[in-house]
Amino acid sequence: MSKRLSRTVLGLAVLSLVTLGLPATASAGQHAKAERTVADVVPAPVDAKPDPRSDFRLGPATVIRTDREGRQVAEYLAGLLRPATGYRLPVVSGHRGGGPAISLETGHTSGRVGAEGYQLKVSRSGVSLKANTADGLFLGVQTLRQLLPSAIEAKTVQKRSWVVSGGTVLDYPRFGYRSAMLDVARHFFTPGQVKLYIDQIAQYKINNLHLHLSDDQGWRIEIKSWPKLATVGGQTAVGGAPGGYYTQEQYKDLVRYAASRHITIVPEIDMPGHTNAAQHSYAELNCDGVAVPPRTDIEVGYSSLCIGKDITYKFVDDVVRELSAITPGKYINIGGDEAHSTTPEDYQTFATKVHPIVAKYGKTITGWHDIAKTKPPVSAVPQFWGTTGTDAHVAEAAARGNKILMSPANKAYLDMKYHPQTPLGLDWAGLIEVKTGYDWDPATYLQGVSEKNVIGVEAPLWSETLITSDHIEFMAFPRLPGYAEIGWSPKQSRTWDAYRLRLAKQSPRWVQQGIDFYRSTQVDWK
Repeated sequence: MSKRLSRTVLGLAVLSLVTLGLPATASAGQHAKAERTVADVVPAPVDAKPDPRSDFRLGPATVIRTDREGRQVAEYLAGLLRPATGYRLPVVSGHRGGGPAISLETGHTSGRVGAEGYQLKVSRSGVSLKANTADGLFLGVQTLRQLLPSAIEAKTVQKRSWVVSGGTVLDYPRFGYRSAMLDVARHFFTPGQVKLYIDQIAQYKINNLHLHLSDDQGWRIEIKSWPKLATVGGQTAVGGAPGGYYTQEQYKDLVRYAASRHITIVPEIDMPGHTNAAQHSYAELNCDGVAVPPRTDIEVGYSSLCIGKDITYKFVDDVVRELSAITPGKYINIGGDEAHSTTPEDYQTFATKVHPIVAKYGKTITGWHDIAKTKPPVSAVPQFWGTTGTDAHVAEAAARGNKILMSPANKAYLDMKYHPQTPLGLDWAGLIEVKTGYDWDPATYLQGVSEKNVIGVEAPLWSETLITSDHIEFMAFPRLPGYAEIGWSPKQSRTWDAYRLRLAKQSPRWVQQGIDFYRSTQVDWK
Protein backbone atom coordinates (compact mmCIF):
# COMPACT_ATOMS: atom_id res chain seq x y z
CA MET A 1 0.00 0.00 0.00
CA SER A 2 1.39 3.45 -0.86
CA LYS A 3 1.99 6.06 1.81
CA ARG A 4 -0.60 8.32 0.16
CA LEU A 5 -3.21 5.55 0.18
CA SER A 6 -2.43 4.60 3.79
CA ARG A 7 -2.89 8.23 4.87
CA THR A 8 -6.21 8.31 2.99
CA VAL A 9 -7.42 5.15 4.72
CA LEU A 10 -6.34 6.50 8.11
CA GLY A 11 -8.16 9.76 7.48
CA LEU A 12 -11.33 7.94 6.48
CA ALA A 13 -11.10 5.79 9.61
CA VAL A 14 -10.75 8.85 11.84
CA LEU A 15 -13.67 10.55 10.07
CA SER A 16 -15.79 7.46 10.60
CA LEU A 17 -15.03 7.38 14.32
CA VAL A 18 -15.91 11.05 14.75
CA THR A 19 -19.13 10.62 12.77
CA LEU A 20 -20.16 7.71 14.98
CA GLY A 21 -19.49 9.74 18.10
CA LEU A 22 -16.58 7.45 19.10
CA PRO A 23 -13.25 8.79 20.31
CA ALA A 24 -10.59 9.06 17.62
CA THR A 25 -6.92 8.52 18.32
CA ALA A 26 -5.05 11.32 20.03
CA SER A 27 -2.40 11.16 17.30
CA ALA A 28 -5.04 12.17 14.81
CA GLY A 29 -5.60 15.35 16.81
CA GLN A 30 -9.24 14.59 17.47
CA HIS A 31 -9.34 14.34 21.28
CA ALA A 32 -10.09 17.76 22.77
CA LYS A 33 -9.63 18.33 26.49
CA ALA A 34 -12.79 18.65 28.59
CA GLU A 35 -13.42 22.08 30.12
CA ARG A 36 -14.31 20.68 33.54
CA THR A 37 -14.69 17.37 35.37
CA VAL A 38 -17.49 15.67 37.26
CA ALA A 39 -15.95 17.14 40.42
CA ASP A 40 -16.50 20.70 39.15
CA VAL A 41 -20.30 20.56 39.17
CA VAL A 42 -22.51 23.08 41.00
CA PRO A 43 -24.20 22.03 43.27
CA ALA A 44 -21.47 19.67 44.46
CA PRO A 45 -22.53 16.01 44.07
CA VAL A 46 -22.56 13.54 46.93
CA ASP A 47 -19.85 11.47 45.22
CA ALA A 48 -18.01 12.27 41.98
CA LYS A 49 -15.08 10.35 40.51
CA PRO A 50 -13.47 11.96 37.44
CA ASP A 51 -11.88 9.72 34.80
CA PRO A 52 -10.37 11.67 31.88
CA ARG A 53 -9.71 8.40 30.04
CA SER A 54 -13.49 7.89 29.85
CA ASP A 55 -14.44 11.12 28.08
CA PHE A 56 -17.29 10.64 25.60
CA ARG A 57 -17.50 12.47 22.30
CA LEU A 58 -20.95 13.59 21.25
CA GLY A 59 -21.31 13.22 17.49
CA PRO A 60 -23.79 13.35 14.59
CA ALA A 61 -24.71 9.68 15.05
CA THR A 62 -25.41 9.97 18.79
CA VAL A 63 -28.94 9.12 19.90
CA ILE A 64 -30.76 9.66 23.18
CA ARG A 65 -32.25 6.41 24.43
CA THR A 66 -34.92 6.35 27.10
CA ASP A 67 -37.90 4.54 28.53
CA ARG A 68 -41.48 5.81 28.66
CA GLU A 69 -41.04 7.54 32.04
CA GLY A 70 -37.97 9.40 30.82
CA ARG A 71 -39.36 10.57 27.49
CA GLN A 72 -40.13 14.16 28.52
CA VAL A 73 -36.67 14.61 30.07
CA ALA A 74 -35.02 13.08 27.00
CA GLU A 75 -36.83 15.51 24.71
CA TYR A 76 -35.79 18.38 27.00
CA LEU A 77 -32.16 17.21 26.82
CA ALA A 78 -32.30 16.97 23.04
CA GLY A 79 -33.68 20.51 22.94
CA LEU A 80 -30.71 21.70 25.00
CA LEU A 81 -28.10 20.02 22.81
CA ARG A 82 -29.41 20.46 19.26
CA PRO A 83 -28.98 24.24 18.72
CA ALA A 84 -25.24 24.39 19.40
CA THR A 85 -24.29 21.00 17.95
CA GLY A 86 -26.54 21.00 14.92
CA TYR A 87 -26.97 17.25 15.45
CA ARG A 88 -30.30 15.43 15.08
CA LEU A 89 -29.98 13.60 18.41
CA PRO A 90 -33.17 11.57 17.92
CA VAL A 91 -34.95 10.32 21.03
CA VAL A 92 -35.49 6.58 20.68
CA SER A 93 -36.96 3.80 22.78
CA GLY A 94 -34.55 2.14 25.17
CA HIS A 95 -34.28 -1.10 23.21
CA ARG A 96 -33.48 0.48 19.83
CA GLY A 97 -30.02 0.97 18.37
CA GLY A 98 -26.62 -0.09 19.60
CA GLY A 99 -24.48 2.87 18.56
CA PRO A 100 -23.19 5.79 20.65
CA ALA A 101 -25.92 7.01 22.96
CA ILE A 102 -26.92 9.02 25.96
CA SER A 103 -29.15 6.63 27.88
CA LEU A 104 -31.81 7.82 30.35
CA GLU A 105 -33.38 5.07 32.41
CA THR A 106 -35.73 4.96 35.40
CA GLY A 107 -35.14 2.27 38.01
CA HIS A 108 -32.16 -0.01 38.69
CA THR A 109 -30.44 2.58 40.90
CA SER A 110 -28.74 2.58 44.25
CA GLY A 111 -31.21 2.62 47.13
CA ARG A 112 -29.68 5.87 48.34
CA VAL A 113 -30.78 8.06 45.44
CA GLY A 114 -34.42 8.41 46.53
CA ALA A 115 -36.95 10.42 44.54
CA GLU A 116 -34.60 13.12 43.21
CA GLY A 117 -31.21 11.42 43.13
CA TYR A 118 -29.47 9.90 40.12
CA GLN A 119 -26.47 7.88 39.01
CA LEU A 120 -24.43 9.13 36.07
CA LYS A 121 -21.66 7.28 34.23
CA VAL A 122 -19.74 8.77 31.32
CA SER A 123 -17.54 6.35 29.40
CA ARG A 124 -15.90 6.33 25.97
CA SER A 125 -18.81 4.31 24.57
CA GLY A 126 -21.66 6.44 25.90
CA VAL A 127 -23.46 8.14 28.77
CA SER A 128 -25.71 6.32 31.23
CA LEU A 129 -28.08 8.26 33.50
CA LYS A 130 -30.31 6.34 35.90
CA ALA A 131 -32.85 7.56 38.45
CA ASN A 132 -35.93 6.29 40.23
CA THR A 133 -38.13 9.07 38.84
CA ALA A 134 -38.34 11.54 35.98
CA ASP A 135 -37.47 14.25 38.53
CA GLY A 136 -34.20 12.45 39.24
CA LEU A 137 -33.44 12.14 35.54
CA PHE A 138 -34.07 15.84 35.01
CA LEU A 139 -31.75 16.78 37.86
CA GLY A 140 -29.11 14.42 36.48
CA VAL A 141 -29.42 16.13 33.10
CA GLN A 142 -28.47 19.41 34.80
CA THR A 143 -25.22 17.76 35.89
CA LEU A 144 -24.66 16.28 32.45
CA ARG A 145 -25.00 19.64 30.69
CA GLN A 146 -22.24 21.06 32.93
CA LEU A 147 -19.90 18.29 31.73
CA LEU A 148 -20.09 19.59 28.15
CA PRO A 149 -18.22 22.66 26.90
CA SER A 150 -19.86 25.98 27.79
CA ALA A 151 -20.50 26.54 24.09
CA ILE A 152 -23.29 23.95 24.36
CA GLU A 153 -25.45 26.80 25.67
CA ALA A 154 -25.15 28.70 22.37
CA LYS A 155 -28.31 29.14 20.31
CA THR A 156 -26.55 28.71 16.95
CA VAL A 157 -24.38 25.92 15.56
CA GLN A 158 -20.80 25.97 16.85
CA LYS A 159 -18.13 24.24 14.76
CA ARG A 160 -16.19 22.33 17.40
CA SER A 161 -15.89 18.97 19.16
CA TRP A 162 -18.27 18.10 21.98
CA VAL A 163 -16.48 16.24 24.76
CA VAL A 164 -18.43 15.04 27.81
CA SER A 165 -16.15 14.72 30.85
CA GLY A 166 -15.68 11.11 31.86
CA GLY A 167 -16.34 9.63 35.28
CA THR A 168 -19.14 8.64 37.62
CA VAL A 169 -21.55 10.54 39.87
CA LEU A 170 -23.81 9.31 42.67
CA ASP A 171 -26.01 12.15 43.82
CA TYR A 172 -29.10 13.04 45.86
CA PRO A 173 -30.27 16.16 47.74
CA ARG A 174 -29.70 17.11 51.34
CA PHE A 175 -33.09 18.87 51.52
CA GLY A 176 -36.15 18.08 49.43
CA TYR A 177 -37.32 21.71 49.21
CA ARG A 178 -35.01 24.04 47.28
CA SER A 179 -36.65 27.26 46.23
CA ALA A 180 -36.31 30.68 44.69
CA MET A 181 -38.84 33.49 45.13
CA LEU A 182 -39.65 36.21 42.61
CA ASP A 183 -41.55 39.31 43.67
CA VAL A 184 -43.80 40.23 40.75
CA ALA A 185 -45.92 42.59 42.89
CA ARG A 186 -43.55 45.54 43.46
CA HIS A 187 -42.65 45.43 39.77
CA PHE A 188 -44.49 43.27 37.28
CA PHE A 189 -42.59 40.72 35.19
CA THR A 190 -44.18 39.26 32.08
CA PRO A 191 -44.80 35.53 31.64
CA GLY A 192 -41.80 35.41 29.30
CA GLN A 193 -39.55 36.95 31.94
CA VAL A 194 -40.77 34.48 34.56
CA LYS A 195 -40.12 31.57 32.18
CA LEU A 196 -36.59 32.82 31.59
CA TYR A 197 -35.98 32.83 35.35
CA ILE A 198 -37.44 29.33 35.61
CA ASP A 199 -34.92 28.09 33.05
CA GLN A 200 -32.08 29.81 34.87
CA ILE A 201 -32.89 28.38 38.31
CA ALA A 202 -33.70 24.89 36.99
CA GLN A 203 -30.10 24.31 35.91
CA TYR A 204 -29.03 24.44 39.57
CA LYS A 205 -31.57 21.88 40.77
CA ILE A 206 -34.05 24.37 42.28
CA ASN A 207 -37.43 22.62 42.47
CA ASN A 208 -39.83 25.33 43.70
CA LEU A 209 -40.62 28.86 42.52
CA HIS A 210 -42.46 31.03 45.03
CA LEU A 211 -44.35 33.81 43.24
CA HIS A 212 -45.17 36.82 45.41
CA LEU A 213 -48.40 37.74 43.63
CA SER A 214 -49.83 40.54 45.75
CA ASP A 215 -48.64 43.46 47.83
CA ASP A 216 -49.43 47.08 48.60
CA GLN A 217 -48.15 48.21 45.20
CA GLY A 218 -49.91 45.72 42.93
CA TRP A 219 -52.14 42.66 42.56
CA ARG A 220 -50.90 40.27 39.86
CA ILE A 221 -53.39 37.39 39.44
CA GLU A 222 -56.86 37.39 37.92
CA ILE A 223 -59.57 36.44 40.42
CA LYS A 224 -62.79 36.09 38.45
CA SER A 225 -65.11 36.57 41.42
CA TRP A 226 -63.28 39.82 42.31
CA PRO A 227 -62.27 41.16 38.86
CA LYS A 228 -61.15 44.62 39.99
CA LEU A 229 -58.25 43.10 41.92
CA ALA A 230 -56.52 42.68 38.55
CA THR A 231 -58.11 45.42 36.45
CA VAL A 232 -57.65 48.10 39.15
CA GLY A 233 -55.16 46.70 41.67
CA GLY A 234 -52.98 45.30 38.92
CA GLN A 235 -52.36 48.65 37.24
CA THR A 236 -49.80 50.06 39.67
CA ALA A 237 -46.18 49.33 40.59
CA VAL A 238 -43.35 50.90 42.56
CA GLY A 239 -42.34 54.35 41.38
CA GLY A 240 -45.20 54.60 38.91
CA ALA A 241 -43.80 51.86 36.67
CA PRO A 242 -46.27 50.03 34.41
CA GLY A 243 -48.40 47.47 36.20
CA GLY A 244 -49.79 44.23 34.87
CA TYR A 245 -51.31 40.94 35.91
CA TYR A 246 -51.54 37.32 34.83
CA THR A 247 -54.83 36.00 33.54
CA GLN A 248 -55.68 32.61 34.95
CA GLU A 249 -54.78 31.06 31.59
CA GLN A 250 -51.38 32.76 31.67
CA TYR A 251 -50.83 31.56 35.22
CA LYS A 252 -51.76 27.99 34.28
CA ASP A 253 -49.32 28.21 31.39
CA LEU A 254 -46.59 29.31 33.82
CA VAL A 255 -47.46 26.35 36.07
CA ARG A 256 -47.19 23.98 33.10
CA TYR A 257 -43.92 25.51 31.96
CA ALA A 258 -42.43 25.22 35.44
CA ALA A 259 -43.59 21.60 35.62
CA SER A 260 -41.75 20.89 32.36
CA ARG A 261 -38.62 22.02 34.24
CA HIS A 262 -39.67 19.91 37.25
CA ILE A 263 -40.39 23.01 39.31
CA THR A 264 -43.52 23.57 41.40
CA ILE A 265 -45.11 27.02 41.54
CA VAL A 266 -45.99 28.18 45.08
CA PRO A 267 -48.30 31.22 44.85
CA GLU A 268 -48.42 33.81 47.62
CA ILE A 269 -51.28 36.13 48.51
CA ASP A 270 -49.93 38.27 51.34
CA MET A 271 -52.40 38.97 54.17
CA PRO A 272 -53.66 40.43 56.48
CA GLY A 273 -51.05 43.13 55.80
CA HIS A 274 -49.44 44.16 52.51
CA THR A 275 -52.98 44.52 51.14
CA ASN A 276 -53.24 48.11 49.92
CA ALA A 277 -53.75 47.12 46.25
CA ALA A 278 -56.76 44.98 47.24
CA GLN A 279 -58.17 47.65 49.54
CA HIS A 280 -57.75 50.21 46.78
CA SER A 281 -59.67 47.94 44.40
CA TYR A 282 -62.58 47.17 46.75
CA ALA A 283 -63.80 49.71 49.30
CA GLU A 284 -65.66 47.05 51.31
CA LEU A 285 -62.35 45.48 52.37
CA ASN A 286 -61.70 48.58 54.49
CA CYS A 287 -63.28 48.95 57.93
CA ASP A 288 -64.73 52.36 57.03
CA GLY A 289 -65.95 51.23 53.61
CA VAL A 290 -63.81 53.83 51.83
CA ALA A 291 -61.27 52.72 49.23
CA VAL A 292 -57.71 53.71 50.02
CA PRO A 293 -55.58 55.50 47.41
CA PRO A 294 -53.01 53.49 45.46
CA ARG A 295 -49.46 53.29 46.81
CA THR A 296 -46.31 53.18 44.69
CA ASP A 297 -43.72 53.81 47.41
CA ILE A 298 -41.84 51.04 49.24
CA GLU A 299 -43.01 51.61 52.81
CA VAL A 300 -44.34 48.59 54.71
CA GLY A 301 -46.59 47.80 57.65
CA TYR A 302 -49.40 50.33 57.17
CA SER A 303 -52.15 48.23 55.58
CA SER A 304 -54.50 45.61 57.03
CA LEU A 305 -57.64 43.85 55.97
CA CYS A 306 -60.61 44.56 58.22
CA ILE A 307 -60.50 41.62 60.62
CA GLY A 308 -64.02 42.07 62.02
CA LYS A 309 -65.97 42.12 58.72
CA ASP A 310 -67.49 38.98 57.24
CA ILE A 311 -66.71 40.20 53.72
CA THR A 312 -63.00 39.83 54.53
CA TYR A 313 -63.34 36.06 54.84
CA LYS A 314 -65.59 35.84 51.79
CA PHE A 315 -62.76 37.59 49.94
CA VAL A 316 -60.11 35.23 51.32
CA ASP A 317 -62.25 32.17 50.58
CA ASP A 318 -62.84 33.22 46.97
CA VAL A 319 -59.18 34.04 46.34
CA VAL A 320 -57.93 30.80 47.89
CA ARG A 321 -60.60 28.78 46.07
CA GLU A 322 -59.76 30.16 42.64
CA LEU A 323 -56.00 30.05 43.18
CA SER A 324 -56.13 26.49 44.52
CA ALA A 325 -58.08 25.36 41.47
CA ILE A 326 -55.28 26.45 39.12
CA THR A 327 -52.34 25.45 41.36
CA PRO A 328 -51.52 21.70 41.28
CA GLY A 329 -48.82 22.03 43.97
CA LYS A 330 -49.62 21.32 47.60
CA TYR A 331 -48.79 24.76 49.05
CA ILE A 332 -50.57 28.10 49.20
CA ASN A 333 -48.52 30.87 50.80
CA ILE A 334 -50.64 33.19 52.95
CA GLY A 335 -47.88 35.72 53.68
CA GLY A 336 -48.43 37.05 57.19
CA ASP A 337 -45.38 39.28 57.56
CA GLU A 338 -45.11 42.89 58.70
CA ALA A 339 -48.79 43.13 59.73
CA HIS A 340 -47.95 46.07 61.99
CA SER A 341 -51.41 47.64 61.60
CA THR A 342 -53.14 44.47 62.79
CA THR A 343 -53.33 44.01 66.56
CA PRO A 344 -51.94 40.75 67.96
CA GLU A 345 -55.49 39.71 68.90
CA ASP A 346 -56.83 40.44 65.42
CA TYR A 347 -53.85 38.67 63.84
CA GLN A 348 -54.70 35.52 65.81
CA THR A 349 -58.39 35.84 64.94
CA PHE A 350 -57.54 36.17 61.26
CA ALA A 351 -55.29 33.11 61.36
CA THR A 352 -57.92 31.05 63.15
CA LYS A 353 -60.42 31.78 60.39
CA VAL A 354 -58.07 31.58 57.39
CA HIS A 355 -56.16 28.37 58.15
CA PRO A 356 -59.29 26.19 57.77
CA ILE A 357 -60.12 27.93 54.47
CA VAL A 358 -56.80 26.83 52.99
CA ALA A 359 -57.33 23.29 54.25
CA LYS A 360 -60.87 23.25 52.82
CA TYR A 361 -59.43 23.58 49.32
CA GLY A 362 -56.92 20.79 49.84
CA LYS A 363 -53.83 22.93 50.27
CA THR A 364 -51.11 23.17 52.90
CA ILE A 365 -50.19 26.50 54.45
CA THR A 366 -46.83 28.11 54.06
CA GLY A 367 -46.12 31.68 55.03
CA TRP A 368 -43.51 34.00 56.50
CA HIS A 369 -42.30 32.98 59.95
CA ASP A 370 -44.65 35.50 61.59
CA ILE A 371 -47.38 32.85 61.22
CA ALA A 372 -45.57 30.68 63.77
CA LYS A 373 -46.96 32.79 66.64
CA THR A 374 -50.51 31.71 65.69
CA LYS A 375 -49.67 28.03 66.33
CA PRO A 376 -50.70 26.92 62.83
CA PRO A 377 -51.32 23.24 61.96
CA VAL A 378 -48.25 21.03 62.23
CA SER A 379 -48.40 20.62 58.45
CA ALA A 380 -47.82 24.38 57.95
CA VAL A 381 -44.36 25.58 56.89
CA PRO A 382 -43.19 28.89 58.43
CA GLN A 383 -40.49 30.56 56.33
CA PHE A 384 -37.84 32.18 58.52
CA TRP A 385 -36.73 35.55 57.15
CA GLY A 386 -35.20 37.09 60.27
CA THR A 387 -31.67 38.38 60.69
CA THR A 388 -30.81 37.01 64.13
CA GLY A 389 -30.14 33.49 65.34
CA THR A 390 -33.06 33.36 67.75
CA ASP A 391 -36.83 33.35 67.35
CA ALA A 392 -38.86 31.80 70.14
CA HIS A 393 -42.03 31.32 68.08
CA VAL A 394 -40.19 29.54 65.28
CA ALA A 395 -38.30 27.33 67.75
CA GLU A 396 -41.60 26.44 69.42
CA ALA A 397 -43.16 25.62 66.04
CA ALA A 398 -40.20 23.37 65.24
CA ALA A 399 -40.61 21.63 68.60
CA ARG A 400 -44.30 21.02 67.81
CA GLY A 401 -43.31 19.37 64.53
CA ASN A 402 -43.58 22.15 61.94
CA LYS A 403 -40.92 22.07 59.24
CA ILE A 404 -39.11 25.39 58.74
CA LEU A 405 -38.06 26.88 55.40
CA MET A 406 -34.84 28.84 55.89
CA SER A 407 -34.40 32.26 54.25
CA PRO A 408 -32.54 34.50 56.71
CA ALA A 409 -32.62 37.94 55.12
CA ASN A 410 -29.02 38.79 55.98
CA LYS A 411 -27.81 35.63 54.23
CA ALA A 412 -30.35 34.56 51.60
CA TYR A 413 -32.13 37.68 50.30
CA LEU A 414 -31.03 38.15 46.70
CA ASP A 415 -32.16 41.78 46.65
CA MET A 416 -29.57 42.85 49.22
CA LYS A 417 -26.68 44.83 47.75
CA TYR A 418 -23.31 43.15 47.27
CA HIS A 419 -21.47 46.26 48.51
CA PRO A 420 -22.44 49.89 49.23
CA GLN A 421 -21.97 50.96 45.60
CA THR A 422 -24.15 48.22 44.07
CA PRO A 423 -26.54 50.16 41.79
CA LEU A 424 -29.51 47.89 42.51
CA GLY A 425 -31.04 46.44 45.64
CA LEU A 426 -31.48 47.46 49.26
CA ASP A 427 -29.31 47.06 52.35
CA TRP A 428 -31.66 46.99 55.35
CA ALA A 429 -30.67 43.38 56.18
CA GLY A 430 -27.00 43.97 55.40
CA LEU A 431 -24.62 43.59 52.49
CA ILE A 432 -24.39 40.09 51.00
CA GLU A 433 -21.27 39.36 49.00
CA VAL A 434 -20.96 35.93 47.41
CA LYS A 435 -19.03 34.43 50.32
CA THR A 436 -21.49 35.82 52.88
CA GLY A 437 -24.39 34.27 50.99
CA TYR A 438 -22.66 30.90 50.77
CA ASP A 439 -20.96 30.58 54.13
CA TRP A 440 -23.82 29.60 56.46
CA ASP A 441 -25.75 26.46 57.30
CA PRO A 442 -29.57 26.18 57.56
CA ALA A 443 -29.36 23.51 60.27
CA THR A 444 -27.31 25.63 62.67
CA TYR A 445 -28.32 29.22 61.90
CA LEU A 446 -31.38 29.40 64.16
CA GLN A 447 -31.41 28.29 67.79
CA GLY A 448 -33.90 25.47 68.32
CA VAL A 449 -34.03 24.57 64.61
CA SER A 450 -31.83 21.63 63.66
CA GLU A 451 -31.39 19.50 60.54
CA LYS A 452 -34.49 17.41 61.25
CA ASN A 453 -36.64 20.58 61.53
CA VAL A 454 -35.57 22.12 58.20
CA ILE A 455 -37.58 21.40 55.06
CA GLY A 456 -35.17 23.34 52.87
CA VAL A 457 -33.80 26.69 51.70
CA GLU A 458 -35.25 29.55 49.67
CA ALA A 459 -33.56 32.56 48.07
CA PRO A 460 -36.12 35.40 47.84
CA LEU A 461 -35.71 38.19 45.30
CA TRP A 462 -37.74 41.30 46.12
CA SER A 463 -38.22 43.75 43.29
CA GLU A 464 -38.48 47.26 44.76
CA THR A 465 -35.48 48.31 42.64
CA LEU A 466 -35.69 45.71 39.87
CA ILE A 467 -37.43 46.40 36.56
CA THR A 468 -35.79 44.25 33.87
CA SER A 469 -34.59 40.67 33.45
CA ASP A 470 -31.02 42.01 33.47
CA HIS A 471 -31.73 43.39 36.93
CA ILE A 472 -32.99 40.00 38.10
CA GLU A 473 -29.92 38.27 36.72
CA PHE A 474 -27.46 40.75 38.21
CA MET A 475 -28.85 40.22 41.71
CA ALA A 476 -29.40 36.46 41.41
CA PHE A 477 -26.08 35.55 39.80
CA PRO A 478 -23.63 34.52 41.07
CA ARG A 479 -25.34 34.11 44.45
CA LEU A 480 -28.26 31.84 43.54
CA PRO A 481 -26.09 28.79 42.68
CA GLY A 482 -24.68 29.03 46.22
CA TYR A 483 -28.13 28.76 47.79
CA ALA A 484 -28.87 25.86 45.48
CA GLU A 485 -25.72 24.15 46.75
CA ILE A 486 -26.65 24.83 50.39
CA GLY A 487 -29.96 23.10 49.75
CA TRP A 488 -28.61 20.21 47.68
CA SER A 489 -25.07 19.25 48.69
CA PRO A 490 -23.93 17.38 51.81
CA LYS A 491 -22.71 19.75 54.51
CA GLN A 492 -19.31 18.07 54.61
CA SER A 493 -18.85 18.63 50.86
CA ARG A 494 -19.12 22.41 51.16
CA THR A 495 -16.18 24.74 51.69
CA TRP A 496 -15.89 28.27 50.38
CA ASP A 497 -12.40 27.76 48.98
CA ALA A 498 -13.49 24.78 46.89
CA TYR A 499 -16.82 26.35 45.90
CA ARG A 500 -15.33 29.59 44.57
CA LEU A 501 -13.17 27.58 42.15
CA ARG A 502 -16.16 25.61 40.88
CA LEU A 503 -18.29 28.75 40.68
CA ALA A 504 -15.65 30.51 38.57
CA LYS A 505 -15.99 27.78 35.94
CA GLN A 506 -19.71 28.55 35.57
CA SER A 507 -19.12 32.01 34.14
CA PRO A 508 -18.42 31.00 30.50
CA ARG A 509 -21.77 29.19 30.56
CA TRP A 510 -23.54 32.32 31.78
CA VAL A 511 -21.87 34.37 29.06
CA GLN A 512 -23.24 31.96 26.46
CA GLN A 513 -26.69 32.18 28.05
CA GLY A 514 -26.60 35.98 28.11
CA ILE A 515 -26.89 36.15 31.90
CA ASP A 516 -25.88 39.58 33.17
CA PHE A 517 -24.04 38.50 36.33
CA TYR A 518 -22.08 40.43 38.95
CA ARG A 519 -18.34 39.73 38.66
CA SER A 520 -17.51 39.60 42.35
CA THR A 521 -13.84 40.21 43.19
CA GLN A 522 -14.09 37.25 45.58
CA VAL A 523 -14.08 34.87 42.61
CA ASP A 524 -11.38 34.42 39.96
CA TRP A 525 -13.69 34.25 36.97
CA LYS A 526 -12.73 32.11 34.01
